[in-house]
Amino acid sequence: MGGLVWLALDGVGHPGDAPPGSVWEQDLSTLRPFVEAGRALDATLGVPGLPQSGTGQTCWLTGRDAVRHMGEHFGPHPGPTLQRLLCAHALPVRLVQAGARVALANHYPPGYFAAQARRPRQGCFPFAFGAAGAGLNPPGVPPVPATLGLGYAEPWPEMTPPDDLTRLGERLARTSAEHDLLACDLWFGDFLGHRGRAPTPPDVERAGRAYLARVEALLAGLLGSGARVLLTSDHGNLEDLTVKAHTLARVPFAASGGLPDGPESPLDIVDGGQILAGWFGLKDDLSGDGGL
Repeated sequence: MGGLVWLALDGVGHPGDAPPGSVWEQDLSTLRPFVEAGRALDATLGVPGLPQSGTGQTCWLTGRDAVRHMGEHFGPHPGPTLQRLLCAHALPVRLVQAGARVALANHYPPGYFAAQARRPRQGCFPFAFGAAGAGLNPPGVPPVPATLGLGYAEPWPEMTPPDDLTRLGERLARTSAEHDLLACDLWFGDFLGHRGRAPTPPDVERAGRAYLARVEALLAGLLGSGARVLLTSDHGNLEDLTVKAHTLARVPFAASGGLPDGPESPLDIVDGGQILAGWFGLKDDLSGDGGL
């Protein structure tokens, strides 16, 4: 059996917390049942304000309460405080230290590296994999565009057919046999979510629906090829395109083979991060540092 393929959605709230007529209400015969068979986790962590990507993704990557560590929801990019937490506790870092093989499957175009050279502002996933010594655009890993084949600019036209995403999922599944963890940082959902408003512009709704349909196609290719898949999100946004801000929606936590029930059932994204680390045998005693 291959390693775990992590589809880390950004800004996609759980369909159970989406308003009527949301982008979830379409033919998603693989994605929707997969998500609904998992859990809907709290991303607010009892802290006022709207959840953000920096702290939310750090919770997933470290299994620690990054919001409490910061004293607030913070993002989109990790600053020095969250960077220190990621360097010390991020899953890719700990896996590499244990001798595991990890890779971030995203495709980063030349413009990304030029922008980082001018002003370094990496997201949590590229920062965490970089801290683990795993370079971007790793050779031998099928490159996953964050737009999943949509155009980068409004009206975000469909540049490639969804079937290409299914085939990409199949290739990722084969590649996962050579890795312990293969992650996809799918941030474009949050990008589109911030274009929402009331009434929702037709191009925004069309693009939001097309994006989820492409997540569906990618997931279908992975599952159809026997991959072990994890799907998460850091906060809500795309599920409610009547607003441009993040939302208080719960977020998906779903995985091949199901999730624990009973006392071990996760309630929030910190629980989710701890369960994820536990799948790799990485158990922490968090009692001595207050969960940080």
